Amino acid sequence: MDSHVFPTLLHTVSIGSLVVAILCASLVTMDEIRHPQRMWIMNLVWPLTTLFGSVVWLWFYFRHGRQSAHTPNSPERKRTDSITVAKAATHCGAGCTLGDLLGEGLVLIAPGVAVWFGWHSLFQEKMIAAWIVDFIFAYLCGIAFQYFTITPMQHLSLKQGLIRALKVDTASIAAWQVGMYGVMAMIQFLWFSPSYGRTAPASTPEFWFAMQLAMLAGFFISYPVNAFLLHQGTKEPM
Repeated sequence: MDSHVFPTLLHTVSIGSLVVAILCASLVTMDEIRHPQRMWIMNLVWPLTTLFGSVVWLWFYFRHGRQSAHTPNSPERKRTDSITVAKAATHCGAGCTLGDLLGEGLVLIAPGVAVWFGWHSLFQEKMIAAWIVDFIFAYLCGIAFQYFTITPMQHLSLKQGLIRALKVDTASIAAWQVGMYGVMAMIQFLWFSPSYGRTAPASTPEFWFAMQLAMLAGFFISYPVNAFLLHQGTKEPM
């Protein structure tokens, strides 16, 4: 088994963290079936981000996200209000989360894809080539999430919606992925590799536990970018 080189405690904590997060995402999904969001795309946003945010995002959903299913945005709420910014970063993170899941899943199932993106030729580490695949998927998913948010809200055409989505979310997606890659690299190359003699492959719970931590870093790195975009009026409040 891929995870046999990792200590039992880390293995147990990794599995436990993933199980708790999946249970939290399931609770959010079940609640959204009864109380769907006003914007349908948010029905995907909350469960996806709870996969890494776990109990904290479960609380955030019930405290602030669930209200948006019934209550329109308060006119007095400022664009730079901390909850508004956190929702915007969460929306961005959902696309990144889905993209990273798809990218890592594709490379895991079809390792040859990593070769196309430089494994063995440019990079000895398969993981680095996988990050390129992740970014492509994350970017496409993030833009799609933004497109399906602003197009119906602003009654835009297909072309207008795509241009607007690219303008609105490119910087925040890039910031999220940079934060995610940075922490993932530190965990893999500064912790796992020197301590256990190898990095954690995507087939192990340790990898996905590390990804949970890295996604949280992505949220915090993208937060000020989303605050700036909201302050400038480039991005609409969720």
